[in-house]
Amino acid sequence: MHNVNEITLAITGASGAPYAHRLLQVLLDKQWHVHLLISKAAMMVAAVEQGAPWPSNHDKQTAFVRREISDQGRLSLYGKDDWMSPVASGSGAPDTMVVCPCSTGTLASIATGQCDNLIERAADVVLKESGKLILVPRETPLSEVHLENMLKLRRAGAVILPASPGFYHQPQTIDDLVDFIVARILKSAGIEQDLVRPWGHSVTASDVSAD
Repeated sequence: MHNVNEITLAITGASGAPYAHRLLQVLLDKQWHVHLLISKAAMMVAAVEQGAPWPSNHDKQTAFVRREISDQGRLSLYGKDDWMSPVASGSGAPDTMVVCPCSTGTLASIATGQCDNLIERAADVVLKESGKLILVPRETPLSEVHLENMLKLRRAGAVILPASPGFYHQPQTIDDLVDFIVARILKSAGIEQDLVRPWGHSVTASDVSAD
C-alpha cells in the first residue's frame, strides 16, 4: 500500500511555470511527499517565465528546489532516465500524478503510450494501475489533434484540467489567478485546499442583484 500522502508531480515545457511552482509549494507545505519530474523544456520555460534558470546537475537541481521552495514535506527529484525510481513501476508509484503544465507533446506521448522518458512512463503507470492522472494543458487554440488526444485520455480515465482560471473569486493579482488553478488541481486530487473559496461561498445573496 502506498503512503496516502505521496504524489507524483511532473513539470513539462508548456507555458505555466508559476502554476507548477505554486502547486509544489502548497504540496510541500501540506507535508506531502512529492516525487518530482522536470523535463529539460520545462527548465527553459521556467527560466523565461520566472527568471530563475534551473541547473542541469541533479544534485544542484534538488538544492535549487529546496532553496526556492520551503521543503516542509519530502521531496524526491528524478531524472528523465531514472528507470529505477518508484514512479517507474506500479508496485512503487503513488496513486496520483499531476502533469502541470502539460505540453501538447507530452499529452500526445501519454495518449499513445510511448513511455520514452520517465514522465511518460510514470503517467502510463498511473493509468494502467487505475490511479488518478491529472493533466493540466495550457495551450490555445486547440487543434483537432489536441482535442482527440484529450478525449482519448479522458476515456482512459485521466482528468483533463485546462489552465483556464475563473474570475468569480474576484482576483486582484496574478497570484490569485494562479491559486485558482492550483485549488482546482488539489480538489481533483482529493486534497483539501483553502486557497480559493468555492462557488457560492465567495459572494452573498445580497451581493447579487436579481433581474
